Amino acid sequence: MSDPKKSPLWVAVLGWACAIVLFFPIFWVAVTAFKTESQAYTPSLVFLPTLETFREVFSRSHYLGYVQNSLIVSLGSTLLSLLLAVPAAYSMAFFPTGRTQKLLLWMLSTKMMPAVGVLIPIYLMAKNTGLLDTVTGLTIIYTLINLPIAVWMAFTYFNDVPKEILEAARIDGANAWQEMIYLLLPTAMPGLASTALLLVILSWNEAFWSLNLTSVNAAPLTVFIASYSNPEGLFWAKLSAASLLAIAPIMALGWLAQKQLVRGLTFGAVK
Repeated sequence: MSDPKKSPLWVAVLGWACAIVLFFPIFWVAVTAFKTESQAYTPSLVFLPTLETFREVFSRSHYLGYVQNSLIVSLGSTLLSLLLAVPAAYSMAFFPTGRTQKLLLWMLSTKMMPAVGVLIPIYLMAKNTGLLDTVTGLTIIYTLINLPIAVWMAFTYFNDVPKEILEAARIDGANAWQEMIYLLLPTAMPGLASTALLLVILSWNEAFWSLNLTSVNAAPLTVFIASYSNPEGLFWAKLSAASLLAIAPIMALGWLAQKQLVRGLTFGAVK
């Protein structure tokens, strides 16, 4: 008799196939990054690795400025999103009204709207307010586009916290601020940490708004990568090297925090 806990062979094969398909683009970018421009157009794994493309990428002026902008915008928008999402999720989770679910669905529906549909009005507002091509303006935009996800995730975590804990705290005289600081945040910290990690990843990888709202002063790494695609041609080796340098920190962060991320995403799944 076969072990019921053992997965069928086809499940393992399917899982490996999906993993290979998803990982192959990253693998190919990493391989191409160590080629010269002439070698990059040849789909071969047999070549002499070189660091020439990385040296050229690092030698470009203001490279560290792109990195700095990415860090400031990603971390700043994540912090601002959490500061706005946590109180909103708290009120909707513990003081719901008849319109709470509709409000949550409406917030989520904004993520389904094509970004290009609101590009012109947002561009004009950023230009008229002096926020065009500024780190502050890009941080605000990233905060707004990630806020629905932050509210939804924080609401889910708060909704899984036993209400009896708050009732006991209220009996002891705790106010709303004390409930959030001393009870809710420590209890839901795994979930909020995974939310923060997800927001950082989304902000770091965002390209549409950075390409359309920045040029020089506030350009993050996504704009730096896109600069290797120009009318003169597509520089595959340099493009791959720049892409690898941009995704490496996020991949390392995700790998190191994978246990916390899984724990946070499954927070409250088992009662």
